[in-house]
Amino acid sequence: MAIKAMDLFEAFSQDKLPKDKAYIVSSFIDGKTGYSIYEVISYSGVKAIYPDGGGLTFQSSGKKLYLLIEPASYPQKGTEPYLRDKIQQIPLRFSEIDTIITKNQIKIMIGKKPNESLSAFTVAKPVGFNIAFVFYDAPDIYATLAMFFEKSLNNDAGVPQADAKKAAKQIAATLQRTMAFKADFGNS
Repeated sequence: MAIKAMDLFEAFSQDKLPKDKAYIVSSFIDGKTGYSIYEVISYSGVKAIYPDGGGLTFQSSGKKLYLLIEPASYPQKGTEPYLRDKIQQIPLRFSEIDTIITKNQIKIMIGKKPNESLSAFTVAKPVGFNIAFVFYDAPDIYATLAMFFEKSLNNDAGVPQADAKKAAKQIAATLQRTMAFKADFGNS
C-alpha cells in the first residue's frame, strides 16, 4: 500500500518528500486552552528543499490556507484574527473566513481562500503538541485529509465528533476547490 502521509521532517530525512503535488499540514495547538491554528500548504514544482533554522524551506510557489479553532472560553472573540497576539494570529479578517459553531460553542474558522507564496515558504519544526505532516498526492487525497482533520479536531481541539466530521468535510471541499493542482501550478 502506498504511503498517504508522513511526518514532514522524517520524510525529509529519508529523502521521501515529493517535489511535485503535495500538501503539508502544520498545527499550532495550545495544550492548555485548545486554541489551535492549522496551516495547509499545497505546493508543486519544487526547485530545492533545505533546512533553515528551526524548519524546512521550500523553493517553490505554494498556497496556504489557514484554519483557526477558538475555544468557547476564548476572551478575545471580537478581535479580528489578524489583530490578535502574535502566537494566536492568522492574516485574515472575519469577512475572509467561514465559521462553524459547534454544539459546545467551539468556533471552527476556515479561510475562504488561500494566501499565495510565489517563490519560497518555510515550515517550522513542530514542538509540543504540534505536528507537521506531508500528504502525498493520490486519488483519495481529499478523503485522507478529511479523515485527518476529523480526528485532529476531535482529539486535539475537543470538537464533538459530529461537528468534527462536518467541519472536516468542509475543509476538504475548500482545499479541493481552492488548492487542487491545476494549471496555475508548475508541472500540472
